[in-house]
Amino acid sequence: MEPMPRPTLPIVTDRLLLRGVTVEDAEAIQSYRSLPEVNRYMYHGFLSVEQWRERITTMLGNLDLAADDDAVTLGITERQSGEIVGDVVLFLRSVEHRGGEIGYALNPRFHGRGYAVEAAAALLAFGFDEVGMHRVIGRLDARNGPSARVLERLGMRREAHFVSNEYIKGEWTDEVVYALLEDEWRASKS
Repeated sequence: MEPMPRPTLPIVTDRLLLRGVTVEDAEAIQSYRSLPEVNRYMYHGFLSVEQWRERITTMLGNLDLAADDDAVTLGITERQSGEIVGDVVLFLRSVEHRGGEIGYALNPRFHGRGYAVEAAAALLAFGFDEVGMHRVIGRLDARNGPSARVLERLGMRREAHFVSNEYIKGEWTDEVVYALLEDEWRASKS
């Protein structure tokens, strides 16, 4: 199998730059990811700045999509200010089935500006247009209405609602799954 392409960085959108995360971003990422309203929906608990540095060094700094569950994580920065406002990730869930998964986290100070949609759309374009993904999903806690609206604005359809199927941070939660096919992506761009 041919190696999957790496994103050409930075990915430039109307208002944002998507770039590789570095250890210098650890403090900014920790500052918004440790907020209760953000961390509530994360699979991991609160991480220190040092733990974020370690995670960036060992996991998030990788830009290769070569094997199942590899991921590309990019920092979302405002073009005008250069400030990091969040992060977006594209997982290669299955090489054989050309399946991916998208995720994102945004500093609440920047909510309501369409940044999550703009950044995720750019990463979907990379996944479908350059990597050749057939299907990309988005999974979220059913209580996270704003995240569901992001996926809907991306043109993803709600495919499943799994009741009380994940035990996260001491409680059972529902999971909702959205999906988008390559053909649907292409049709939405024409």
